[in-house]
Amino acid sequence: MSPFDDATLDHLRGVLRELSTAEPSAAPSLAFPLRPYELLEEIGRGGMGVVYRARDRVLERDVALKVIAPGGASADLAARLGREARILAQLEHPGIVPVHDVGVLADGRAYAAMKLVRGEPLSSWLAARGAERPGRAGERELAERLRLLLKVLETVAFAHARGVVHCDLKPGNIMVGSFGEVLVLDWGLARHHGSPAEAAEAAAESTAPAERAPAGAAGVRHATGATVSGAVLGTPGYMAPEQERGERTALDGRTDVFALGAILGELTAGAAPPAAVLSIARRAQALLPAERYPNVEAMAADVARFLARQPVSAHRERPGEVLRRWYARYEAPILLVVAYLLLRILFWVWPR
Repeated sequence: MSPFDDATLDHLRGVLRELSTAEPSAAPSLAFPLRPYELLEEIGRGGMGVVYRARDRVLERDVALKVIAPGGASADLAARLGREARILAQLEHPGIVPVHDVGVLADGRAYAAMKLVRGEPLSSWLAARGAERPGRAGERELAERLRLLLKVLETVAFAHARGVVHCDLKPGNIMVGSFGEVLVLDWGLARHHGSPAEAAEAAAESTAPAERAPAGAAGVRHATGATVSGAVLGTPGYMAPEQERGERTALDGRTDVFALGAILGELTAGAAPPAAVLSIARRAQALLPAERYPNVEAMAADVARFLARQPVSAHRERPGEVLRRWYARYEAPILLVVAYLLLRILFWVWPR
């Protein structure tokens, strides 16, 4: 005979039936909040929206939260933000900011949560340092700036190796950290060659005539170096000719090489840079893509050769330049030999 009465047995049978028919998702969980971010302060603003320092309440860390500003074009911008996040997810490199999360805030704005970068834009870094100093101090300053550029070139070359072209390289999109780290930011205009989405965009563009956004149109801010919105996407002063003409299907790694040449020009502005450095910048900014460096690695090789006091491929040296370069490269042993010869001469001519 059962020790339970009929009412207790009926209750137990009902509980068993509920457990057996319950959905797996109805089981107890860690109960993560749907939107765990608390906006703390605005740290940047651009053509796509606003960037906040936000607190991730689940993992208890600060992140950079890029949020699409509300407006008529928010759907297109949200799609572009999601595309940028997918591209960043495929570019795992120390010089590229990782993306942690994408989603929608309570007010309906799309967001992407990224690593919070602590540092200053290259434009501010250059402004704080001022013009290059003359003499040996200037040589050391130029070498430091070129080594920084090499880090940017390495990062961009990594992206190109994975089929991604940045298309909006400029000092404002390069961050210099407190410990010398360099990060390339804002991949919102990047083109990912070989991806299905990129192929669909290229097919759509090939059937529509390219249009240039007129000067003074909404979203075009030349004086501030802001990214142009409209059919032509990029930043005046850093866009290659084919990019300014709106030939988006013609953009490749040499388009970024042009922008990197413009950045090199800014790194050496305010001083009289060596002719070899000017030649590197001029070749990178050639009007025709075929006359530029074929890839970022070739440009980086020339910069590295200049730092090593070797001849660069973009510059034809004169005899005087060859002598100066050799003296700079072998200055210490040359001075030792000269000192030794002077001592020998003094030894022979000194009265005995």
